[in-house]
Amino acid sequence: MNSLPVIFSIAVLGIVAAVSLTGQESDPAPAAPAKTPARVILFQNVRIFDGKSPSLTAPSHVLVRGNKIEKISATPIATERSADTMVIDGQGKTLMPGLIDAHVHLMMESISLSAGLTADISYVILVAARAAQKQLLRGFTTVRDVGGASLSLKTAIDQGLHDGPRIYPSGATISQSGGHGDFRPPNEVPEDSNAPLTYMERTGMTIIADGAADVLKRTREQLRNGATQIKLMAGGGVASSYDPLDVTQYTPAEFSAAVSAAENWGTYVTVHAYTPQAISSAVGAGVKCLEHGQLIDDDTARLLAEKGIWWSLQPFMDDPDAPSVFPEGSPNRLKQIEMFAGTDTAYQFAKKYKIKTAFGTDILFSAASALTQGKQLVRLKKWYSPAEALIMATSQNAELLTLSGPRNPYPGKLGVVEEGAYADLLLVDGDPLTNLDLVADPEKNFLVIMKDGKIYKEK
Repeated sequence: MNSLPVIFSIAVLGIVAAVSLTGQESDPAPAAPAKTPARVILFQNVRIFDGKSPSLTAPSHVLVRGNKIEKISATPIATERSADTMVIDGQGKTLMPGLIDAHVHLMMESISLSAGLTADISYVILVAARAAQKQLLRGFTTVRDVGGASLSLKTAIDQGLHDGPRIYPSGATISQSGGHGDFRPPNEVPEDSNAPLTYMERTGMTIIADGAADVLKRTREQLRNGATQIKLMAGGGVASSYDPLDVTQYTPAEFSAAVSAAENWGTYVTVHAYTPQAISSAVGAGVKCLEHGQLIDDDTARLLAEKGIWWSLQPFMDDPDAPSVFPEGSPNRLKQIEMFAGTDTAYQFAKKYKIKTAFGTDILFSAASALTQGKQLVRLKKWYSPAEALIMATSQNAELLTLSGPRNPYPGKLGVVEEGAYADLLLVDGDPLTNLDLVADPEKNFLVIMKDGKIYKEK
């Protein structure tokens, strides 16, 4: 790699010498092409769920220019008619913000656990790219990826090379030895101090870090590579085979190392944790967000509220639509049942203490389960009104995303239908504020899916 700057310098010097010898300058740069007018899309006669209000507006009109919402009006909007103008008659249907999923793993959503651990990373990325496209076509225009090698996929989507949602990537999850992110087989432990990184580590899926210095280094690496937030494993997990659910992982010093590095970059740390001890230890070290937390107790829930911690909670329940169910009788399944049993209590605590709560799905290792992404949102009816659930999955989730501060790759307004906001919009056949079930069947009920002012579905 060190030879590249030398070669480049020699090439530049050669060009300069050639110009000097001939006494001629290079041709002037061509004039910049005329700017293409931004495409204009006008939604007429729609009732708007703006992402914040619990009720729809009266019939309205929404003008999109380029990738932003330019104007919202109760009266018809006059606009130029040209090849760059498209008019959509909403016929009184609902226009709402694109949905936001605050907890996904695109690299592992639609692939089996065994394939995820052993397949070539090129194949894993291709499967993830297809999964991203399908998420967008389910109406999820933005996702927060909390672990996995999705950084390049995000770049490809942003560059228009592939269809998919906006991605807030965490990069590799950071785990202690024997933690939720340690997927090494038993014959690779104990590890030699000079052992190379495992395949999962080299490909950016997960990384093992022990001790504050190592956690600091690995956190900085993820930030360098483009992570918008950092994900640490603070306690036992369901999918991992070597850590019981009750285990607390990482010390206060190790948490503090990650928090310090993230704060230096203007962003935050979120943690995977279920139990009170794991949660309180992480919060005490300055962690700003909790993933899961189904085994929380009253005192720890109150702590989240007092500290203003975000709770990214998933509506896990043991029913036919449960994502990623493990084989009956297996250790993973037993841990899963224990975790499922805490979901109702967790949501009750979230409501009791008015904790800032985000909606996420955490679908893993199953392309079939991925199809239920909208159904997972519908599950919130058990604890919330349709309006509360949709506000959570739009403007409230968007508020969580702003925690990444200057690392936010999409600094405009998300999760709302407002003038100046990103044009991430869904035209829904019906009123989801009275019938949340509409989001469970996006193929039938989402008539238009728009992200960044571009239409990806129209029927």
